[in-house]
Amino acid sequence: MEKIFNNTQVAFALKTDTELDRAYFLFKMIDNEPLVRIGTAVTNFALKAHLPVEGLIRATVFDHFCGGISEEDCLSVVDKMFTKGVSSVLDYSVEGKEEEAQFDAALEMTLKTVEFAKERQAIPFAVFKPTGLGRFHLYEKIGEKQPLTLEEQREWNRVVARFDLICRTAYEKDVALLIDGEESWMQDAADELVTEMMRKYNKQKAIVFNTLQLYRWDRLDYLKKLHEQATAEGFFIGMKLVRGAYMEKENKRAEEKGYATPICASKEATDVNYDLTMEYMMENLESMSIFVGTHNELSSYKVIDLMASKGILKNDTRIWFGQLYGMSDNISYNLADHGYNVAKYLPFGPVRDVMPYLIRRAEENTSVAGQTSRELNLLKTERDRRKRQ
Repeated sequence: MEKIFNNTQVAFALKTDTELDRAYFLFKMIDNEPLVRIGTAVTNFALKAHLPVEGLIRATVFDHFCGGISEEDCLSVVDKMFTKGVSSVLDYSVEGKEEEAQFDAALEMTLKTVEFAKERQAIPFAVFKPTGLGRFHLYEKIGEKQPLTLEEQREWNRVVARFDLICRTAYEKDVALLIDGEESWMQDAADELVTEMMRKYNKQKAIVFNTLQLYRWDRLDYLKKLHEQATAEGFFIGMKLVRGAYMEKENKRAEEKGYATPICASKEATDVNYDLTMEYMMENLESMSIFVGTHNELSSYKVIDLMASKGILKNDTRIWFGQLYGMSDNISYNLADHGYNVAKYLPFGPVRDVMPYLIRRAEENTSVAGQTSRELNLLKTERDRRKRQ
């Protein structure tokens, strides 16, 4: 098939020469693992010491990987991307909170993004993280079937109420809702809760989407069991497929606690698992909708091939491709240029609060073989092309 992801003119059409140079410099830095470690430590220290570094962070890594500090701040980026057919998913990327007031603030922000999505064609999805609405340890305890204290039960009831309010609002406003996946030892409780939301709100079509992290070898079996349940009970399944974001943490915990790691034995096994799960969903589109969250060109081409072989329209609303803002523009913009549904995850939030997300992005780019070098090669190709003009 035609290899569409090498067209750097389409991929970087929205980037000025200055932005192109900044992106090249940034990925050059990320390509150096010791530099990422040192930079992370220095940044964390500077923020904790309240040194005036937020302006520098904003002008470099923040503006490359984030849409802004507020949802309104993101709108210029949203509108600009949509001129090229690329939609946005506004992602309030504040992580690691532990207090009820913070969970209520995340609830209000998510409801606001649902409203934004309702009003704007360029924002087809809303999104939230389960631990944005409740304490990690509480999910973990419930997933392990440990008894809750009376106060913990009340706390969990508030988490369930927050989930239900967001999902009900998304259902009433007809806005698709992505719920992110997290660490395996809290995910069972989140999965049960999201399934309950699907049962309630996915009666006509997929509104609520869970996430499968397919570096976990058990997720295809999980999906097949969920499919049996959905068929028996009459609800639709929405799933975002990703490879996963917590591999080192997962393997380390499994080793420390002496259980078999939930992570596939190799990158190749993860790729096979991802593609098999994607193919399973593509075979069952009458009852499923799929958000193909990937920076992998081969997986993207496989979806394109399957759509063509099955006669599925490029803009079929049951199939979306998704990438993170600031990464894999060659996939996003070339897919959109060929008429496919594409949405970029657009993180936002106060610079200080979004730093854990940004650090994860830098570390992930450093650890994923070939990711950063591919970005650098594409950016270099486009810089060279522009110089020849």
